[in-house]
This record gives sequence, structure tokens and C-alpha cells, in this order.
Amino acid sequence: MEKTPASYDAHLERFRRTAHVRSLAQYQDLYKRSLEDVENFWSEKAREYLSWIAQWDFAFREDPEEAVIEWFGGGLINASYNCLDRHLEKSADKACYYWEGDNPSESRVVTYMEMHRSVNRLAALLRSRGVAKGDRVIIYMPAVVELSVAMLACARIGAVHSVVFTGYSAESLVHRIGDCAARAVITADGFYRKGKAFPLKTEVDKALLRCPEVDTVVVLNRCNTDVMLVPERDIRWEQALPGRSAEEQVPPEPMSAEDLLFILFAGGSTGLPRPLVHTHGGYLLWAAMTTHLIFDLCPDDTFWCTSDTGWITGHTFGVYGPLLNGISSVMFEGVPNFPDHGRYCEIIDKYRVNKFCTEPTVIRTLAANGTRHLQEHDLSSLEILGSCAEPMPPGTWQWYYKHVGKERCPIMDTWWQTESGGPMMTPLPGVGPLKPGSVSMPFFGVQPVILDLDTGEETRFPHQEGAFFIKRPWPGMARTIFRDHEAYKESYFAPFQGLFLTGDGAWKDEDGFYRMLGRIDDVINVAGHRIAAWEIESALVSHPDVVEVAVVGFPHETKGQGLYAFITLRAGSERSDQLRQALIGLAESRIGGLAVPDVIQWAQALPKTRSGKILRRLLQKIAAGQVTDLGDTTTVANPDAVSALITDRLGIEG
Repeated sequence: MEKTPASYDAHLERFRRTAHVRSLAQYQDLYKRSLEDVENFWSEKAREYLSWIAQWDFAFREDPEEAVIEWFGGGLINASYNCLDRHLEKSADKACYYWEGDNPSESRVVTYMEMHRSVNRLAALLRSRGVAKGDRVIIYMPAVVELSVAMLACARIGAVHSVVFTGYSAESLVHRIGDCAARAVITADGFYRKGKAFPLKTEVDKALLRCPEVDTVVVLNRCNTDVMLVPERDIRWEQALPGRSAEEQVPPEPMSAEDLLFILFAGGSTGLPRPLVHTHGGYLLWAAMTTHLIFDLCPDDTFWCTSDTGWITGHTFGVYGPLLNGISSVMFEGVPNFPDHGRYCEIIDKYRVNKFCTEPTVIRTLAANGTRHLQEHDLSSLEILGSCAEPMPPGTWQWYYKHVGKERCPIMDTWWQTESGGPMMTPLPGVGPLKPGSVSMPFFGVQPVILDLDTGEETRFPHQEGAFFIKRPWPGMARTIFRDHEAYKESYFAPFQGLFLTGDGAWKDEDGFYRMLGRIDDVINVAGHRIAAWEIESALVSHPDVVEVAVVGFPHETKGQGLYAFITLRAGSERSDQLRQALIGLAESRIGGLAVPDVIQWAQALPKTRSGKILRRLLQKIAAGQVTDLGDTTTVANPDAVSALITDRLGIEG
């Protein structure tokens, strides 16, 4: 049997000649400067990546006791100007977006000049409706170019946008409108998914029955469906904009570097969502710099991140990062398996995408259906691959590397959160080697600390697991929870003052490479021993018949907590006791007897959000037999999966 390499470095022959960061020594020098010479390093980068209306008085200042953080204090900037206006002299006719609809027959190419005009016209409309600097605007739209237009139009006039994922219901919309005290909503009549139209405006109407403070609703016609328009409040996008001059200019509002740029809700899959605040200067620099260096962006690149714009990955890799760097990117309305499993490959081939980023869930979906669809399309344009949103097991990494990247494209396996604003742990194309399952090293300015879960002391040994903290502030971090700074302090800084709590676990190997272990609450205490769910899942998913695994704890009479594994098999694989025993043996051989699942439940699919995150809270309830008390299920993208799991669970004894 061919031995699987522990690391990969073939790509370095090329990228060490061309990459923006070309060696480990260069990375280490820049990293050291980013921590030790904060004022000069970050001032230099802010001037390099962004255009400022007024320079800052200081690059960084903090009050650790109050968790008050400032970057580029006194500086003035505008996000819309940085994403569009400054590129027009050289790139007015360059593709800003290649847009693909759910239906393969629908596509558009939107240039930077066209984008600029659309943003100005919508900004003028919003301003005419009284939306002003500091006002909050909810954006509840599908993956169409107008979503990005709406974000940048808000930024242009200094309004604060809050994008809400279209999979959320009216009830979730009510909470988000209320929590950020929004006065306007930008939406669409509906959206397409797998050839079917789904309503959006009707959900907005339901929500606004309880949100009378909203006085403006702008409605895009996406699906040609009849919608109710409330007089004085609602206005159609198409009716409002054509009446305005195509040349109408809205001067970019000068914004303080610490003024709010957007609010994004985090934590919806595990508890009450928090309205996290991101500000202009620091976030824009982090988005521009991380996207540029991680994907080694060049002017002629075509970049595609498949993440939904309702999540931070979609904000940073789908909108701000590419536009700040003035490159062309892809936006896609649909899903990877419609009309067939080759849809992503078809788009990569069509637009000659050379920098591509997706989630491990997507990679597993592709892997489950073999390589035929990959072979039907030309993927030779690909140069760099990326991964985000969740830890990627080594087996998934290797499949991605071999079958999508053809063993020549390095994988930028990144770790980040809504709170971080952009990637925190990541490889760089010219720095290596790469280790499957590892997020490599910290990005510039990031100082990670791993604390032992039992002693609270910093870990000392390779592979010693612990809670993952960040030791000092970085430019892209969320500054507060909107209108509740005390909750921000308590949630992220209270356990250890001066350390930012990520809520994730990690370990570091003997070479200093980091591996993320998922949420700390995914660490299961079995008979007094802490076992990372991610580690068990990684072992089980290495079996050739297994596509996806989620392991959760459940009440156990003797152990306190037992291990309950939900396992999805590849198409054509047979559910059998023989396979069950093989998986038990695999877990025992890879990790040990404590890692053997007490229960294995076959799953047709696992419940997820539309961003691909597994809803472990629901799985924990099902495993515990609490199937009549699942709590809020509005975030579930595939509710049929929940029903099937409950039915099967009720048939399992003990």
C-alpha cells in the first residue's frame, strides 16, 4: 500500500519564486515585526493596502480592563471608495463579478464601472429615504450581485449593514432587526434553490408586523412573483433606480476608522445570536491583507469563495477582500449538486477560476459522488485552493489535494470566526510545507496561546490539547457586541484578562504546526477522560465507506457521558453490523478504547445550517432521546434530516 505523505511541498518550487511571501525566513521576519513593532508595521500595511481620507494619529491603542480596542485612531476612510472608486482609473471595464444563477442558463458579467454606478444609485435612494450615517440597514437577499451593491451602498453613506442569511425565518429576522435597531430593510421577492423559487418578501412582511420602527423596505425583483407593497414604506428596486441619473455621484462619507461598518450575528447554531460589531479601518485592512497574501492575489486572477454572504467568510472572501484588491470574483446563487454534481466544476471551467475556496462540507459532498464530474470539466486553471468554516480532517484534505488540485495546488486551510473578521491561522503559498489537517501557522499580528483545560496553564508538550486563546488584539477583530459591551467583555475576556477566548480547542505539533479541534464544548468527558469529538470523527471518516461523521456526548449510566456517533455512508455502501464493527475497531486502533462509540446511528444526512455547519446542539438532543424538546430549529437548512434521525433514534434501544 502506498504510504500517505505527512507533508506536501511540491508547490514551493513555483511559489517561492513568485509569491508575495516567499520563504519561511521572510514569514518569520514579518511575523516578528507585526508583534514587536506594532505601530510601524501596521501603519505601513494600512498605507499599502488602503486609501485614506485622513491619516491616523496612532496605529493601535487598548484598554485591557475595559476591553476597548482602537486601530488607526483619528484616521478617516470609506469602504465603498476603497472597493470601487480607486480602481476605476485602471479597471473600469474589468469584470468585478461573474455571476451565475441557480439555473445554468442565467449569468452576468458586471464591471467595476457598472458596479460603481449601481452602488451610487442605491446610495442616493437610501439617502433620499432619510437613511443616514450610523443608521442600521438589514440586508436579507439571495446571492445576487445586488447583495454586494446593497452592502457597498450602505458603506458609501456611512450606514451600518447587517446581512441576514436567507435561510432564517421571520422570527429570526424579528430578533435581528430588533437587536440592531434597524430602520431599513433591503430584500428581494424571493430566491432560487435547485430550480424552485422560495419567498423572501413574505418573511419580511411577517417580521415587520412586529417591527414598526422600519420605515423603508427596498424590494428587488428576482423571481417575478407578486408581492405586497406597503404604501409609504416599500419601494421596488427596479422602479426607484432607473429614474436616477446613471452618472449620479454620492460622495463617499468620511468614516472614522473605529466607526461601525457592519453588524454580523454569531452563535446562532449554539445559542442566542450576538450582534458583533466590525469597524472600518481595522476590518478593511484585515480583509484586504489576508485575502491578498493567503491566495497570493495578482491583478488578473479570478477568485471564487463559495461561502454564503450571510457569514463572515462570505463578507471577507466574497465581497470585501476581492474588491479591496481590485480583482475579478465569482458569485453563485445555487448549490454544488444542481442540476448535477459537476456544477462547481462547470463554473471553475467556464470562468477559468484560478484561486478557489470552499468548505470541507462541500468537499465531502463532491467526494461522496466520486470523481467523474471532476473529470468532465477542465480544472487546469486552478492554482491555489482554500478551505474555511470548519476543521478539515486529513482524509478530506488529501482528497481535495489529489482530485481537485491534481497534486499541484497548495491548500490554504484557514481557521477563523465571525469574531476575528478574517483568517487567523493559515498557511501561505510560498511558505511550507503543508500538513493535511493542520492550519499551519498564525497570520501576522496573531499570537495564539493554548491553555490546558484542566490546569489553566499554557500547554508545554507537542499534541497536548487545550483551549485556544489569542494573546493580543489584531486589526480585524470584532470591537464589541452592539449596545452591550459588558457582554462582550464577559464572553471573550472575562476568563483570563488580556486573552481573547475563541471557544475552540487546538494543539501544536513538534514543528509548531497548529491543528484546530472544534468547539471546546465538543470535547466529551468520558469516564473522567477528555476526548475531542473531532479526533474520533477524523478516524471514522477515514473509512472508505464513510462520508461524514458527527460525534456527540450523551448521558451514560456508568461513564457519565458516552459517545454517540451519527454516520453518513457513501452512496451504494451497505449499513451492516459488519461495517459497524469495522468502524468500532478503527476508532479503537487509531485512538484507543475510550474513543469507541457506544452507539452508532446511520444517518442519511446531518442537520446543518446553509453555511454547512453541523448543528451539534440538535444531535446532542437526539442522542439523549430528548426528541420532543429540540428548541429553535429555524436555522436548519435540511429539516427532513432531523425528522429521519428522530425516527431512527426512537428505534434504538439503550
